Amino acid sequence: MMNSASESATSAIPGNLLKRAGTVFDFAQEQVKALTERDPGFYPMFTENGKWRHDKPAWTRWCDGFLPGMMWIFARRTGSDAWAQLAEQYSRPLEERKHDREVHDLGFVFWSTYKRWFDLTGDLALNEVVTTAGETMGLRFNEQGRFLRSFVAPESCFIDIMMNIGIVFYAAQETGNSRLLANVTEHCLTTRRYLVRGDGSSAHEGIFDLESGEFLRQSTHQGWRDDSSWARGQAWAIYGFGTAFRFAKDQRFLDAAERCADFYIDRTDDSGVPPNDWEEPNPVRRWESSAAAITASGLFQLAELTDDSAKARRYRSYAVTIMRTLLDPEFVADTTPGWEGILKHGSYHERLGLGVDESVMWGEYFFLEALDKLLGAPAIQ
Repeated sequence: MMNSASESATSAIPGNLLKRAGTVFDFAQEQVKALTERDPGFYPMFTENGKWRHDKPAWTRWCDGFLPGMMWIFARRTGSDAWAQLAEQYSRPLEERKHDREVHDLGFVFWSTYKRWFDLTGDLALNEVVTTAGETMGLRFNEQGRFLRSFVAPESCFIDIMMNIGIVFYAAQETGNSRLLANVTEHCLTTRRYLVRGDGSSAHEGIFDLESGEFLRQSTHQGWRDDSSWARGQAWAIYGFGTAFRFAKDQRFLDAAERCADFYIDRTDDSGVPPNDWEEPNPVRRWESSAAAITASGLFQLAELTDDSAKARRYRSYAVTIMRTLLDPEFVADTTPGWEGILKHGSYHERLGLGVDESVMWGEYFFLEALDKLLGAPAIQ
């Protein structure tokens, strides 16, 4: 059931856009159901020529939570027991990863699954899984550099980690672990200082000296150049710093989120969908839709967090602009026969040639999350 704020926000959206959103929500259910029937138990990452099953490598294991996370969104919005049962079936095998110390993405794995599951049922055993995963992720903290290390190397800090810090804040607050809370706060401050630039753009990676903790340089794995602006990283920053502010109530994090959001809006054309990197001259591909989907959901959240009413209107309006574009058949595959994903024109890793101009599982998940918010779900989840 929508609250009055959600009803008010939804009422300001044109009826034809809401109707299209409802149609696409139904299409998303059809595509996910077809995937589970065609390939039971498979957790895909990106399509190749529109097909989820292929032999290209994954690079790292960070996407398994997104498919069941979509199912939990379906279950909550529709009230369907069948979706809830399927979501549980796909979430259960992930539980052992609450102790996984090989990735920095446990927020992606567990916030989208066990946290949504707990919110729906109130089962405290599920909440314990979430808090354990958050504590495990907190073990990545580098004392010298004051950051949570990426999966790549001990000296590496990714902007992507900002999108996973919510589960660490949550674990710290649920368990009363003051040291964990201090460490995750320090990580956000370190990221803000060294990975967010003065113009609001963000670097993909920061490299630190392991002995002294000294910051050495900015770098990238997926952007055009070390000093350029990779769009998906910018999306992680917008959403992630907003989440950090939501938990910590530290105005510095809200400032970072707003500066990153303003950069995205100012540098992107009227479609709201950026290229893979804003600085790349004459990019071969016009769009990176997963960055747009993440940003739309992050802007819906940011509009609720900021205390500036003009900024709130700007962020919410731009989120709706993004969604209007992404709901077009150019991006939604409901008029593309044989395409197994939902959202087209996403990219995983252009440098490695993985999932380029395809459907990508995080794009699917955050598109659906933003679609859910457009249709009236709480902007803060």
